Amino acid sequence: MIISKTPFRISFFGGGTDYPDWYHQHGGAVLAASIDKYCYISCRYLPPFFDHKYRIVYSHIENVTAIADIQHPSVRAVLDYRQCHKGLEIHHDGDLPARSGLGSSSSFTVGLLHALSALKGQHISQEELAQQAIHVEQQLIGEHVGSQDQITAALGGFNRIRFFQDGHFSAEPVILSSTRRTDLQNHLMLFFTGLQRNAPDIAKSKIDNLNKRVDELNAMHAMVDEALGILQNDDSDIGEFGTLLDQSWQLKRQLSHKVSNPMIDGLYQSAKQAGALGGKLLGAGGGGFLLLFVRPEVQQRVREALSQLIHVPVRFDSSGSKIVLYQPNGLG
Repeated sequence: MIISKTPFRISFFGGGTDYPDWYHQHGGAVLAASIDKYCYISCRYLPPFFDHKYRIVYSHIENVTAIADIQHPSVRAVLDYRQCHKGLEIHHDGDLPARSGLGSSSSFTVGLLHALSALKGQHISQEELAQQAIHVEQQLIGEHVGSQDQITAALGGFNRIRFFQDGHFSAEPVILSSTRRTDLQNHLMLFFTGLQRNAPDIAKSKIDNLNKRVDELNAMHAMVDEALGILQNDDSDIGEFGTLLDQSWQLKRQLSHKVSNPMIDGLYQSAKQAGALGGKLLGAGGGGFLLLFVRPEVQQRVREALSQLIHVPVRFDSSGSKIVLYQPNGLG
């Protein structure tokens, strides 16, 4: 039995510039952090006593005899890509709901690739994990997704990720004093809107608009360095980070009419009236988790204003995807 543990992520600035259609022409950058909420994937070779060859357990249960018959797109693509011809049993568990803006699909793909490598007795670097997950999701599955989620899930930590026109990326850890890092975390609030959505559909609507939103995306790109400047200056008011988040959210809403809706706009306005300085819907938009930047002394007011939503306390994660149980059963 092999179990991988892969973090979900929150993205602060630069989202949209991580789409290949954008950064192959203009370059891109994001500021993102992995959080202490995880996707767990367990894998084992299936003993040869069953009618099925592959058993996949997630929100559904699949028992099939061929990889091509697997309905879960990531599992089907990864098993074919990694040429997993021996019988397998795969289980998925997650701390938070899927399709909610936290990069859960990429965490799943990264975690599955990691677990299968370990099952075969192979070491794989975090950078290679990220590259393989990007390849699986963008090329093999053909999803309209960016490239930041796979990198943050694989590497973990709080990073500025740069995307270059030749397709390469670099991830630079954000260096903060321990006091500033704690202060940042203490200003973050995460709420689940209850709306789950299909991120690739929303992303496609944004990709189709990229050439019409050059000014907005260039401004969102520039905010990455502006946000870092705020965080790394211990003398500046960290509230400026929240104000910048608000500005970024207003730009993100312009990328596609699917990014927000009247319900989301109402929730965001209620949070601001209660004292939130800024925030954004995480991921492609349309629902999922709402990230807010709120001074600690008014967070209770914000909780009361959004009492219909689930509040999820989070902290940063630094480890990235890792194998937490390694007990090969000898059947491989």
